[in-house]
Amino acid sequence: MTTSSCNIEVQNITQVFRGPAARSAGGKFTAVDDVSFNLTSDPPGITSLVGQSGSGKSTIARIILGLQKPTQGSVTYRGKDIYRLSRQEYDVYRREVQPVFQDPYGIFNPFYRVDRVFWTAIKKFQLASTRQQGLARIEESLHAVDLRPEDVLNRYPHQISGGQRQRIMLARVHLLQPKFIIADEPISMLDAAVRVLFLNILLDFQQKYCMSTLFITHDLSTAYYVGGNILVMSQGQIVERGNVDDVLTHPTHAYTQMLLSSIPVPDPDARWQEKADVALVEDAPSAVELPDIEVLG
Repeated sequence: MTTSSCNIEVQNITQVFRGPAARSAGGKFTAVDDVSFNLTSDPPGITSLVGQSGSGKSTIARIILGLQKPTQGSVTYRGKDIYRLSRQEYDVYRREVQPVFQDPYGIFNPFYRVDRVFWTAIKKFQLASTRQQGLARIEESLHAVDLRPEDVLNRYPHQISGGQRQRIMLARVHLLQPKFIIADEPISMLDAAVRVLFLNILLDFQQKYCMSTLFITHDLSTAYYVGGNILVMSQGQIVERGNVDDVLTHPTHAYTQMLLSSIPVPDPDARWQEKADVALVEDAPSAVELPDIEVLG
């Protein structure tokens, strides 16, 4: 990998799917439509990618992680297209760009103890020369996410809570010390108290360990909590972008305004404007709803 700036540059990416549900659109559905943005590690920051379900957020996450090649456009890291990296360069990319996914129940193999996610990373990236050194690093990473090693190590996934599972994945991120975290709806299945703890850990990672995060969410309140920049998506396109305070205080796009108006007001006498998902999609099929999807690459 070259020594150029550690930026992720998403350049004009488009992702087209084909399936029976998209017949009205000529058999094709554009999940992501000519999207561009940059993520920087110097200085480290948090960028929230916000939009309703089916807007293309998770598709962008998969493309950045190298799990799905876009139909058009490119994602570059340190100036190189991630889909043209050598094996050695891709190994570096995998270490420096780490995912945290939505489902804390589906990320673990139920037949293995949770310790395995740490030891696999240690072996793959040669993070320790002895088992004792490796165990010390694991324990340090668990403490960094407010978990006691004796509460989670040597346990199976079903023996720990969903919040603990998500924090274990953050501990794995801490172990690897990446430049970027791609967090795809990581708190949507957690209760309120654990959500705040999770978000505080992400902020801690930014401030202490210089990790930048792409935080994907449908919740404007959590985007406001973590601060930084915001990208608002609708129907596969970024319709508004900027500093989160500026965008949420003075939204210019009608979709952002409607998202804000749909947030419940903590006043029992104030009527909640239930507009969030009404008439915005305009009957366009969602990528996650298409049966027998074929990716057009």
